[in-house]
Amino acid sequence: MEPEDHIMQGPGEQRVAEAAERIVAEGRPRLHRTWTSLVATSLLGGIDVGVGVMTLLFVRHATGSELLAGLAFSVGLIALLLGHSELFTEGFLVPVATVIAGAATWLDLVRMWATVLVMNLIGGWVFMWLVMQAYPDLHRTAAALGAHFVDAGYTLSTFCLTVLGGGVITLMTRMHHGTESMTGKITASITTAFVLAGLGLWHSVLDSLIAFAGMHTGRTSYGYADWLRWLAWAVLGNIVGGLLLTTALRLIRSASVLSADNESAKADS
Repeated sequence: MEPEDHIMQGPGEQRVAEAAERIVAEGRPRLHRTWTSLVATSLLGGIDVGVGVMTLLFVRHATGSELLAGLAFSVGLIALLLGHSELFTEGFLVPVATVIAGAATWLDLVRMWATVLVMNLIGGWVFMWLVMQAYPDLHRTAAALGAHFVDAGYTLSTFCLTVLGGGVITLMTRMHHGTESMTGKITASITTAFVLAGLGLWHSVLDSLIAFAGMHTGRTSYGYADWLRWLAWAVLGNIVGGLLLTTALRLIRSASVLSADNESAKADS
């Protein structure tokens, strides 16, 4: 590649390259955190999402509108963004890119995934218990919404909902890294919440917290064994969606742009 080719590189490709470099720079310390830091950040992630679920339940109870409730859930994703906490499905794009770049190992990735998921669920379980004790008027809504997910069954339709949920939340992560504007990042969080919760996509942590809220009421037809089976289904689909629908294609694009940059740099030297 001639030097002029690098000069002629479009602004779109330059932004992709810059975003890819930011992703790896962020992922390296995330994958090498101490256990204490990882557990604390992940617990906070469950609590932050719980704030969004609490708001979702209030709006759904007051209006009956799934779309408005989904928009209200954006409080949770904004809290994740500004509070710098960790959500399980946010661990697809950035950490996987970091491992592929050689800045961490697959064992580091599995350690992070397992810890974040478990701690998200523990933090969310505790927070939803507090919400259900504080607001008994929400019990009927929480029980109905929890049953909507856990009792929906294991079909092609529900699996596609989990795949779409994983893809959409990972897309939010990519949008966050595609801009340095905080306004742009908050907009991405709001629109993702609307699509994810407003359109009824399945998310392993978000919908687990709704299921927990239902179980805390004592009014549900499902129990923890039913929820665990549902969780395995949701996690599988979220991983498929997050890795294949969003992460893989964007890594291929980023890799091609970075490869072109490296070849141009060699030509310049």
